[in-house]
Amino acid sequence: MPTYKNSFQSKLPEIPTSIFSVMSALAQKEHALNLSQGFPDFESDKNLIELVNKAMVNGKNQYAPMPGVFSLREAIAAKMEYLYNVSYNPETEITITAGATQAIFTAIAATVKKDDEVLIFKPAYDCYEPTIQLFGGKVIPVQLNPEDFKIDWKLVKSLITEKTKMIIINTPHNPSGRILTKEDMLQLEAILKNTNIVLLSDEVYEHIIFDGEQHQTAALFPALAERAFITASFGKTFHNTGWKVGYCLAPKELMAEFRKVHQFNVFSVNHPTQIALAEYLKTASNYLELNNFYQQKRDLFLSLIKDSRFKFTPSKGTYFQLLNFKEITNERDCDFAVRLTKEHKIASIPISVFNKNNLDTKVLRFCFAKSNDTIKKAAEILCNI
Repeated sequence: MPTYKNSFQSKLPEIPTSIFSVMSALAQKEHALNLSQGFPDFESDKNLIELVNKAMVNGKNQYAPMPGVFSLREAIAAKMEYLYNVSYNPETEITITAGATQAIFTAIAATVKKDDEVLIFKPAYDCYEPTIQLFGGKVIPVQLNPEDFKIDWKLVKSLITEKTKMIIINTPHNPSGRILTKEDMLQLEAILKNTNIVLLSDEVYEHIIFDGEQHQTAALFPALAERAFITASFGKTFHNTGWKVGYCLAPKELMAEFRKVHQFNVFSVNHPTQIALAEYLKTASNYLELNNFYQQKRDLFLSLIKDSRFKFTPSKGTYFQLLNFKEITNERDCDFAVRLTKEHKIASIPISVFNKNNLDTKVLRFCFAKSNDTIKKAAEILCNI
């Protein structure tokens, strides 16, 4: 008789450890500059930290309401009205989550069943695919153009079948830094109109967009908004990824299903942090000034490496920049990323792990959400390669 250990079957047998964990661990071991994982190396606004402390001192230390503190949901609704002139009911259409990844997981868990098909665009953030598989869904990967990361909407339309349950989009896009345009969203809207397909719109970098471009949220397009889970992250927005607070927007009927799952896999989210964020959002400049803040960092980074052997197209959003190393080596991107970390003491993320069939286009992702000193040190290393 086989032992339990030998008879146990994994639900995710082919899922490796996240590349972010792998490269960050290697960076720590090698004492390398960590431009791999997407987190800042500078502190949050001291005013926001003080607001959290104040909430703790004032006794907001027990469970928050399951959907989130109402004042924070009201503040999010006000932000959506102010920025996009769209209305979300804070009572029934907004839920506070333990980061955007939990929001994404919950939206998929609430809607995707066995044999449902879900279209994702590759390179894709690495939480989408395993979550779909976990609930018995089938991933339908759509490879973005390797040169400009544009979407072939005719291809998308051809891949939709009666089994298609969901399409996942991400704008601004991690890892490419590309943003979906109004025309992109209109084409998606035309494809999904008169279908029962759910849209999951990952918009965690909505406040980090450059060169005067505007964020095209799914909420702006009626035939998308009526079927969309929109996920967002305060951690990305306010430089405190370790707090793990995000939110989800969705129409009442979809949100009711979302909360059925949310109440059992998280129930509620850090209470004092929610109280603080509700107050912090009242000052619009706290999020409106982020575009310029991060564009200065992008521009500094690119100006310092312009004479290096790496080639690039400036990122349009997020705090990531892709660098092409074709003129440096023929190594696979994973091998080159490891060698850079060990020999040159700078860590990055290879893009092939996010591509369909691990397509290797000789591109690495670097995070520039760093202090100017870190950016300058990183640029000096890259220019000497």
